[in-house]
Amino acid sequence: MLVNYKETKVTSLAPPKKVFWNEKRKESLAGLLFVLPEFLGICLMGVFPLFFTLFLAFTEWNFIGGIEAINFVGLENFKKLMSDESFHLALKNNLLYTLFTVPVGMVLALILAVVIHSKVYAKDFFKVAFFIPYISTQVAVAAIWAALFHPSLGPINQFLLNIGITDPPKWLGSTDSVMAAIIIIGIWHTVGYIVIIYISGLSTISEDVYEAAEIDGANFFQKFIRITVPLLSPTTFFLAITLMISSFKVFDLIAFLTQGGPNHSSNVLVYYIYEEGFQNFRMGYASAISWVLFVIVAVLTIVMWKIQNRKAD
Repeated sequence: MLVNYKETKVTSLAPPKKVFWNEKRKESLAGLLFVLPEFLGICLMGVFPLFFTLFLAFTEWNFIGGIEAINFVGLENFKKLMSDESFHLALKNNLLYTLFTVPVGMVLALILAVVIHSKVYAKDFFKVAFFIPYISTQVAVAAIWAALFHPSLGPINQFLLNIGITDPPKWLGSTDSVMAAIIIIGIWHTVGYIVIIYISGLSTISEDVYEAAEIDGANFFQKFIRITVPLLSPTTFFLAITLMISSFKVFDLIAFLTQGGPNHSSNVLVYYIYEEGFQNFRMGYASAISWVLFVIVAVLTIVMWKIQNRKAD
């Protein structure tokens, strides 16, 4: 009886038979099959063009001639960029657009958000009113501002003439004022989006913090500087990153209003890429400009991340 007991005990401890297609692996396979179309789409529409443009950046290619027309030229496209005055002007205009639209838009939107959040009735109405320009198409926005900036019949110059300015700016028709006009439109178009994000951030700040500051004798300006601005720093950082990236992608306004003119004075990098690639059919050179733009945005993003991390520490 003892021997039989031991044999039975050993048999009961034997591991179960393994099945390859168990329930866990079937669930994993089902999940992969659901994700596969999206993954293939990303590879086809994102990853492949990314590496293909990197390859094209070292070539000279008129795509009308087909794949056979690709001619490898090494670093010639990047060397040419160093002496290309049109590229330098486009880069300068893009940096100018970014340096004005991002900080000015954020400061203006923060002030509006604080006023709407704490001092204004019918807040929902003002949120919608400020957000409408952002959800409007760029072409519609550009058409409206083209009429407003008309040098002789536009309401803006008519107002300036009525208050005594005898020689108002030509706005979109002058090399001296065209970038100022584009910057004004860019700020107006994005400020509503920034206001909505800032109002969301303000709603997360407890009123107890402000009440404690009031008990200590802080006025409205002191509460704004010492409480509101520091507590909104994560929101500010998010907006700075997204707006900076978006500002380097400005295209629709330029394409509809000025086509880079007059005399290339409003050209920016993305529109210059379009000109070189789809008007002059120099896809290799356009790809080189694209990768320079990518590096600029990546470097600026990394620098901003480093600054934010240092502040957090």
